[in-house]
Amino acid sequence: MSAEAVVTHFLFASALILVAGHGAGWLAQRLKQPYIVGQLAAGIALGPSLLGGMAPRAHALLFPGEIGTALTGLAQFALVVFLFAVGYELDLKVLGDRARTAVTVALAAFVVPMAVGSGCALLFREQLRALDMPAPTVGTVLFAGVALSITAVPVLTAIVRENGLADTVPGVLAVSAAGLLDVLGWTVLAGTMLDGDTGEQALAWQWRALVATGFALLMLLAARPLLRRLLWRTRMEPSLRLALLIGFACASASVTQFLGLHAICGALLAGLVCPRQEDGTLDPDLLRPLHVVSSLLIPYFFVFSGQSVALNGMNATGWLTLLVVTVLAVVTKVSSGSVAARLGGLGRDDARTVGVLLSARGLTELIALNAGLQAGLLSKPLYTVLVFMALATTLFTQPLLLLVRRLSAHGPAPAPGRDAAARVPGPPHRPAQEAPRQPADGSAAQPVADAG
Repeated sequence: MSAEAVVTHFLFASALILVAGHGAGWLAQRLKQPYIVGQLAAGIALGPSLLGGMAPRAHALLFPGEIGTALTGLAQFALVVFLFAVGYELDLKVLGDRARTAVTVALAAFVVPMAVGSGCALLFREQLRALDMPAPTVGTVLFAGVALSITAVPVLTAIVRENGLADTVPGVLAVSAAGLLDVLGWTVLAGTMLDGDTGEQALAWQWRALVATGFALLMLLAARPLLRRLLWRTRMEPSLRLALLIGFACASASVTQFLGLHAICGALLAGLVCPRQEDGTLDPDLLRPLHVVSSLLIPYFFVFSGQSVALNGMNATGWLTLLVVTVLAVVTKVSSGSVAARLGGLGRDDARTVGVLLSARGLTELIALNAGLQAGLLSKPLYTVLVFMALATTLFTQPLLLLVRRLSAHGPAPAPGRDAAARVPGPPHRPAQEAPRQPADGSAAQPVADAG
């Protein structure tokens, strides 16, 4: 294929990806589901399982192998920008006076699914061989736990905001605990990457871990003050500041990718060390374009994810595994989060709300699954199972939240001091930062009642 033909195919494929991805996301909102559900469905539909199975010639024409590298590169760039924004927005100060309860809920909602997932990887290793999984290693066992313990902060934040829970105790507590869960989850995920099969690493995992630790310390101790001096004190032009910071995120991502930790770790770390404004608030001139860029390009990632979904390779064991994994993913999150919140002093309905909110996974789960697949910690059949688990748990979050509200409305009146969805006293707490997130991970500006 000539260079001109490659460009033509790439541009036409890009038009299809952007229109199908955002169109499906809009349709999902009309059906009262998160934006991500439509985008993920579009990515799977454009993959080899559906479009490739129904019209193989059309799939080969639309997505020839020659444009695969370009599409993959755009997908990774979209992830870098998205996770840089996630790291920049992450603020554990929102814990406030419920810090102890938030820590307890986060630990419970992480440890219980982590233990169940890792335990299942060991107990059912013979059954998992039917899904092409090799003998369990430390990395694969830990990754199985991470896959069940992840909570998607962006989609959770959107659901909290769109359901009017932004300034309520369960809303603030859920987002605070999810922020801690993010830190725990990404840390353990980075550790599993060291045990993955990168295939090109000359350094042993011990040396890579040492270099990665040194790089993280360098970023935390040196990069933050340097960026503060360079970017904020010089009053740099916003567009130039944005370009430099995205370049900084890409450079950080390239280092962790080289170390076998995947680019997502470096992008998230770059966002964490990026300094805020002098008053501690986020810079809207930086955050807004970050959301615009990542939201625009994120359909490339969903198509990239859909290329590895192998529906035609799903056997009876795969469908049974999907059912079991989905049930475990919902039950472990909802039960552990609810019990921990209840022990922290919340009423029954508030505690249930916290547990349901923490079961949202969304794009964060897909990012982790792709990283695990590329590191050799997942087989394609098990990857397919977990992708559909992420889709199912994202779909279930809003209906479960409505169910909790109905149970609360038909149940006995709450005891004094344990009002359902009690409002946080004082100025409204914002579970997300002031700048609204664009619909990259299920977020949406419209209310859930209208858009999902």
